[in-house]
Amino acid sequence: MSVRAFVEYLSLEKNYSPLTCLAYRRDLELFSDFIESNFDGQSVDSVVYPQIRNWIVILVEKGLSSRSVNRKIASLKAYYKFLRKTRQIEENPFVHHVALKAPKKIEIPFSVDEVDKVLELLDGDSSFEGVRNKAIVELFYATGIRRSELINLKLLDVDLSSGLLKVLGKRNKERMVPLIKPVIHSLERYIEVRSQVAGAENNECLFLVKTGNKLNETLVYRLINGYFSSASSKVKKSPHVLRHSFATHLLNNGADLNSIKELLGHASLASTQVYTQSSITELQQVYKDAHPRGR
Repeated sequence: MSVRAFVEYLSLEKNYSPLTCLAYRRDLELFSDFIESNFDGQSVDSVVYPQIRNWIVILVEKGLSSRSVNRKIASLKAYYKFLRKTRQIEENPFVHHVALKAPKKIEIPFSVDEVDKVLELLDGDSSFEGVRNKAIVELFYATGIRRSELINLKLLDVDLSSGLLKVLGKRNKERMVPLIKPVIHSLERYIEVRSQVAGAENNECLFLVKTGNKLNETLVYRLINGYFSSASSKVKKSPHVLRHSFATHLLNNGADLNSIKELLGHASLASTQVYTQSSITELQQVYKDAHPRGR
């Protein structure tokens, strides 16, 4: 009962997305199964920290990374914080918990040349998919929006005359993102061909497939991965790397972190500061390649 109430709390009061709520619930169900199986049917609401520590050891032995373990533990911490807040327990078992050390994850952004190559490739495709896909690539790179945010954009969220885009981000937080001229032109062209798709008038979503239905996340990932595979040798080629490229290129050209934070829809500056690390990494590589003693 407590788990169900907790998930409702995340959804209704914290405005967490359905996918995030599902992830939290699954983590709690896995932990609950572990406690019931190993401690004679004990309730998950009455555990002590050594039992939690046992579960962490088992997760590590199964080969889960420190980052994955910490994410599961974050679900438990939020749950016990909820129980303490609602006075269902007297003491939070995570009081003295220290997160596992995880290596810093540095993603390598696309270069400006790589983005330009993809856009040049799309310039020659006048089909519905070609026009739509160019608008998608332009929008990702020029605004830094998340894949889920792009998929859920409504036609009414685009104000081409004012050059503004209304984005519904995490926890249902809205933000306005400015649009530059190349994106406005690509969207104008796409909206024109969109109007010719059967059933488009009955769908409020901005981006559609040829059948008039809404895009899905897998299709968006595949199209970004496919186009950038022809222009980049980087291991990871995804919508998130385009978001990363957006932030890194702004930072490299003098934009301040607070402005980038607002554009990305981050809740805190700490989330945005990861891009300073990738920028420094790129600078180190350029220095190493260019300096006579670095070769």
